[in-house]
Amino acid sequence: MAKLFDQFTRYLTCYVLIHNYYAWRNAGGPLPTLSLLQPAVEASPRQTAGFIASLKAGRLVTVESADGDRRSKLLRPAPEMIREIGRSVQAFVAAGEALDGEAIIGARLLEDPDALGDLLYRSAADVLARGTLIHPFPRVLFFARRDCGYLLFCEVMRAHYALTLGTQDSMPSLSYRALAERLQVSPAHIGNLLGEADRNGWFTVGARGRLVAMDPGLVAEFEVWAACQIAHFAGLSRQTAAFLDQGAGGAAPLMTGPAS
Repeated sequence: MAKLFDQFTRYLTCYVLIHNYYAWRNAGGPLPTLSLLQPAVEASPRQTAGFIASLKAGRLVTVESADGDRRSKLLRPAPEMIREIGRSVQAFVAAGEALDGEAIIGARLLEDPDALGDLLYRSAADVLARGTLIHPFPRVLFFARRDCGYLLFCEVMRAHYALTLGTQDSMPSLSYRALAERLQVSPAHIGNLLGEADRNGWFTVGARGRLVAMDPGLVAEFEVWAACQIAHFAGLSRQTAAFLDQGAGGAAPLMTGPAS
């Protein structure tokens, strides 16, 4: 499933789809139809329709008729899709709560896909209003635009921090074959990504699948990106927690996030 969603355009389409559904369900927004989704994403209308058809076939999106309007077909994200799209969100929320020493909503996001869906809706509302959080970080975006590229980048950053902490001996290999097996892509695709990173001087993976060079500027870019994500979700998670505590009787006021 990671291969299906871990590419920026496909991820963004699902992210906005989740936004549309929970904006309608929790805040009285417009009907979450395909025609509402298509203008809000990067892909062409035809490509978006084809991708949604594949999600329907995989039972990751269901189609429902609107009350009082049987012709309007609502796109409802399945819990499995919400959890997959929200994996990085959960990680950033958990990191923020650990840094603050305060548990706000992290555990509820793990237990309740509707809670995660509401948080994704609030995040996407900010992004749709003010622009994405990822475009100011061009090298992070470079990897995110490739199939499983962001996951590969995270594997490399994990290896970098292990090397910094002296725990690299316990790390899995970054060889083409090992990464291809973990990320479910071809070794050639891994080779293309690692080769481009090496040519650009971003990082180098040696013959034994070990990280041998890392650009400090790339590390700084990743760390600022992560800090902005943590800050973005900190305020929004409080809104979702307040909404849930109200018994979903009315949406908490939406405020713009601090880091987009």
